[in-house]
Amino acid sequence: MSMSVGIDKIGLYIPQHYVDTEDLANARGVDPAKYLVGIGQEKMAIPLLEQDIIALAANAAKQILSPEDLEEIDQIIFATESSFDFSKASAIYLHDLLNIQPYAKSYEIKQACYGMTAGIQSACDYVQLRPQRKVLVVSADIARYGLNSSGEVTQGAGAVALLITANPRILAIQQESISVTSNQFDFWRPHYSDVALVDGHYSTQLYQELYVQVMERLELTNPTYLQTIKAMVFHLPFTKMGLKALNSYAQSESTHFDLEKKAALLNQWQAIYPATTVLNRQVGNLYTGSLYLSLISLLMFAEELTSGDVIGLFSYGSGAVAELITGIIQPQYLEMLNTNQIQAHFDRRTKLTIAEYEAIFNETLASNEEVLNVSDGTPGEGFYLKKIDAHRRYYDYKP
Repeated sequence: MSMSVGIDKIGLYIPQHYVDTEDLANARGVDPAKYLVGIGQEKMAIPLLEQDIIALAANAAKQILSPEDLEEIDQIIFATESSFDFSKASAIYLHDLLNIQPYAKSYEIKQACYGMTAGIQSACDYVQLRPQRKVLVVSADIARYGLNSSGEVTQGAGAVALLITANPRILAIQQESISVTSNQFDFWRPHYSDVALVDGHYSTQLYQELYVQVMERLELTNPTYLQTIKAMVFHLPFTKMGLKALNSYAQSESTHFDLEKKAALLNQWQAIYPATTVLNRQVGNLYTGSLYLSLISLLMFAEELTSGDVIGLFSYGSGAVAELITGIIQPQYLEMLNTNQIQAHFDRRTKLTIAEYEAIFNETLASNEEVLNVSDGTPGEGFYLKKIDAHRRYYDYKP
C-alpha cells in the first residue's frame, strides 16, 4: 500500500481588527451592494503596525506545533509577496521564534498568490523521500492597494500554517497536478512601490482563462479522475472570483468531456461553493494564503463532505502561474482542524471606524538606522514586532 503525504495540521491567524465593507462603501460614496453582493466581501482584516508578516506567520504556526513537531521539522518554507527583505528569508525569523531544531533549512518562495502551492508541492516531494520528517509551510501577506483605490475593498491580511507529513490527518495531496505559466502584467509590485500595481479587469479575465485552460487539459488527460472531484476550492482575492471561474468553465465550448457529466459536476461544485467563501468574506485577500483560507472554510462549513472525498484546489498567482492540485479528505480532518478555536478567533475581533482604519493604513515603519520602538504588545496573546534597530527587526511574545 502506497504512503500518503499531505496536510496534517492547519493553523490560521488573522489580525484582531477589521473594517466593515458597508461602512467603507458609505465613506467612499459607493452603493454598499457593490461590495457586499457584487464583490462578495463583508469585512476586511486590518493589521496594526506591529503585526507584520513575521508576527502573523509565527502566530499561525505556534498554535499547531507540538514539541515533537519542533524536533522533526526539517524545512521551513515561507510563501509571501509582502517580504520586507530582498535577501534574508522570512522563514529564518520563524525558525528562531518557534524554536525549531537547528538543523532545519529555511527559505522563502515568491510567485504572487501561487507561492504557497509551490511550497506545498516541494514539501510533499521532500516528505515522500523522508517519511519520518516534517515540513512547515507558512504563508503570510498584507494586501495593500491604497486608500480610495479601485482595489481597496479587496485588501486583507493574515497567515496560514500547514504541517506537511506522511500519513496526514486532514488532506492527502495527490500526485495528479496540472499547471500553466503565461508571462502577463495583470498584477505586480516593483521594488520602489509599497502598493501593488494592478489591472483589475484584465486580472479577473486572465484568472478565468487559465482556469478554463487547466480544466480542459484535465478533461483531455484524465477525464476519469476529473469525475471524482467532489468540490472545487479557489484562490479568492474576492469571494465572487471562484464563481466567475466556474461560470467561464461552464460556458466554454471547446470541451473534451461529456457535456452531461460536465454539467452534473458543475452543479455539484456550485452548490458547495458558498461554503468555501464563508471565512474569506470576513477577512479579505490573504494573497498566498487565500486558497487555503478557502480550504479551511470548506472543511468547516460544507456538510456534504465526508472522509474519502476528493477536493480540487485551483491556485492562481498573477504574472501568471496557475495550478490545479487535488487532495483526499482524511477521517480525522474535523478533529485536527480545531474549528472551535478558529471560530473563537473570529469572534474576538474588533471593528474599526473608517478614520481609525485610515490612520493605521498611513502608519509606516522606519527606513533609516534610527531605533524605532514599534510596540509594547499586541492585542491578545501572540508574537509582535517590538522594535527596529539599525534596519534589524526584533520580536517579542505577549502571553
